[in-house]
Amino acid sequence: MSEAISREDLERLVGRELGVSEWLEVDQERVDQFADVTGDHQFIHVDPVRAAATPFGGTIAHGFLTLSLLVDLCLGFIPKLKNTAMLLNYGFDKVRFITPVRVGSRIRARGTLGAVTERKPGQILVRIDVTVEIENEEKPALVAEWLSLHIIG
Repeated sequence: MSEAISREDLERLVGRELGVSEWLEVDQERVDQFADVTGDHQFIHVDPVRAAATPFGGTIAHGFLTLSLLVDLCLGFIPKLKNTAMLLNYGFDKVRFITPVRVGSRIRARGTLGAVTERKPGQILVRIDVTVEIENEEKPALVAEWLSLHIIG
């Protein structure tokens, strides 16, 4: 969604799919960089030899790495509300890691507008229900109810 829309138009989108991102490959370099940033160097993420002996058959991405990629994956379809002076990441009502993302896999996000509520005058809370799909996998990597707060100015 490139054009800003009115609150009324946004509310009419509740329950509708907002978009689907392009596929993004999760490679070992990205996983290693995330491990360095977070200090989470568990072998299942960073040691391909040891991880090969696990049921996953190789390294897997951190769940929080997959979650952090939502911004990049969803930016193209996050609604832009008219007169928004500032947009804040408000957090999540629910996040579930369903299926591990094997390194080398491709993921994409699918978003549906879950709710639009006025938190208080000039503050619109938007919930996007996001599913991160893994190419050629039946179950998703994660599902989340992502909240953003639009400050109207």
